[in-house]
Amino acid sequence: MPIFKFINDAGIVGWVIVTVGFAAFALTLERIYTLYHKYGMNFDAFALKIQNLISQKRHEEALAICHELKDKPLAQAFKTIIEKADQTEDTIFQAHDIALAETIPLVTKRLHHISMTANVATLLGLLGTIHGLILSFAAVAQADPSQKQVLLANGISVAMYTTALGLIVAIPLMVAYSFLVSRQNEIVGKIQEKTGKLTEQLTSYDLISWQGGSSVTVNQNKTPPPLAQKVS
Repeated sequence: MPIFKFINDAGIVGWVIVTVGFAAFALTLERIYTLYHKYGMNFDAFALKIQNLISQKRHEEALAICHELKDKPLAQAFKTIIEKADQTEDTIFQAHDIALAETIPLVTKRLHHISMTANVATLLGLLGTIHGLILSFAAVAQADPSQKQVLLANGISVAMYTTALGLIVAIPLMVAYSFLVSRQNEIVGKIQEKTGKLTEQLTSYDLISWQGGSSVTVNQNKTPPPLAQKVS
C-alpha cells in the first residue's frame, strides 16, 4: 500500500513518528469524548435546579441529584459543598476550595500531552531531515560514483518523507488541542462560577436565586437565620 511505502521510505524515524501519532490521536479521542460528552451538561439549568432546592431547604434532594450525576465534575463539586451546608461559613468556604481542587484536575488532566506530542512529532521530523541529509552527504563523500546519484536521492527522500510525516501528525494535533483547550476553559469557568454562587448562597443571610444572569432576593428577613435552620 502507498501509505506503508511512504512510511518505509521515511525509515525508522518515520515509524517512530507514526507510533507517536497513533498514541496522540488516541489520547485526543479520549479527551474529546470526556470533555464534550462525559463532562458535558447544561450547566446553567443544573445550577439553577440545585439552587432552587437549596432555597427551599431541600438539601437531601439536592444531594441525591448530585449523586446521580456523580460523573459530572460540577455535580461532584456541588455535592462536596452541600454536604457541609450545616457547618460554619469557614467550613463551607473550605469545602468550596476542596471541591475545586478535586474537580478541576479531572478536566485539565492529560490535555497538555497532546501539545507535547505535536511538538515531539515536529522535532522527530526535523531529526529525520537531518538524518536524510547525513545520508546524502555520506553518499557524495564516500559512495562509488556509479551509486552516488541513487544514494543521494535516497537520502533526500528520507529527509523529505520524515519532515512531511512530522507535519502530518503535528498539524491536526495542534488544531485539536486548540479546540480542546477552549472546551476545557469553558468547563473550568462554569465550575468556578457556579460553585462560587452556591457557596455565596449557603453562607449569606439572604438566599440568592440566580436566573438568566440576574440575582433575586427570595428571603427578605434581615435577621440571620439560626445555623440549625439552614438545613433540613
